[in-house]
Amino acid sequence: MTRIALFDLDHTLIPIDSDYAWGEFTIERGWVDPVEFKRQNDDFYAHYKAGTLDIQAYARFATEAIRRQGAINSIAAHRDFMGAKVQNVIMPQALELVHQHQRAGDVVAIVTATNEFVTRPIAQAFGVDELIAVELEREPSADGTGWFTGAIRGVPSFREGKVVRVEAWLKERGLSWDTVHTTFYSDSMNDLPLLEKAIVPVATNPDERLRALALARGWRILDLF
Repeated sequence: MTRIALFDLDHTLIPIDSDYAWGEFTIERGWVDPVEFKRQNDDFYAHYKAGTLDIQAYARFATEAIRRQGAINSIAAHRDFMGAKVQNVIMPQALELVHQHQRAGDVVAIVTATNEFVTRPIAQAFGVDELIAVELEREPSADGTGWFTGAIRGVPSFREGKVVRVEAWLKERGLSWDTVHTTFYSDSMNDLPLLEKAIVPVATNPDERLRALALARGWRILDLF
């Protein structure tokens, strides 16, 4: 049986919300109005924590700055973001956890509700090639490299959508839930559908609601940070 280790990203493998941090970084860059952006960003984040986030509206908001800036400026800025905001919060214990699974021969994937632009370089920093993130629609172009439109492509990997996306990812590899042993690490009640689907759910740096649920159900609790 193929063994698969699935990891949420924000507050699970890294002690920050990467999407929120990227938004704050665009404020520092002067790409957005600081007062209005922070108001909206805080509001969206509160909805995420409460489980009431409109993921489509958030994707349009979160990508507005990079859509205005274009690919060249945005990609260069993300390299700076990695150096200034992300690399220093990638903890040795989180890297070691991922590497333990890789050394054991497990297939490792990061499954996140944050978009692919923000998270692909972070997954690479962990040495993880398999990323299931919110995929962003691109403008039509002859070579397929058009820039982002602000819309989400396909099913967003958020809440129940994470189960749908992982199932599709398994199917692409000729696998199914019945033929794999899945471990899933997450900090959030938003990920309850996938935690319940996994054979081994691990509440990792869990929020209060998830910690209480994990204790009630006898799930493993892992405090990395």
